[in-house]
Amino acid sequence: MAFDTAGAGLAFLLARVLFGAVLAFTGLNHFQNAESMVGYAQAKGIPMASLGVPISGGLLIAGGLGIVLGVYPTLAAGALAVFLVVATPTMHDFWNAPEEQYQNEFNNFLKNVALLGGALAFLVVASETWPLAVNVGL
Repeated sequence: MAFDTAGAGLAFLLARVLFGAVLAFTGLNHFQNAESMVGYAQAKGIPMASLGVPISGGLLIAGGLGIVLGVYPTLAAGALAVFLVVATPTMHDFWNAPEEQYQNEFNNFLKNVALLGGALAFLVVASETWPLAVNVGL
């Protein structure tokens, strides 16, 4: 198993904390800056943005903390992957962005693609017992 090598458990914990905490913090931002987040989502043509922003924020917090703690990791990683598959092309559609916003949207699109790769990697190992984790819901 991949976690049997020296330092693998600690490296995996660090990966979980870095990945999950960033997404949980992003979700927290959905609540702390709700008005501007709703406005941005509305500008992108998202229906019912005032409902979608807090729901997606809660999903990011729960999914991120699930990865950090190793709680229902399949559900956490799967929910984050689905969120990223939906949010990436709808919220960061760089191909439709005005020239002054193109680079920012392009960078955020690529960041989300990389995060999707991480979510999928965590999904692959979600059924394993995670070192240094709560391991609930495996």
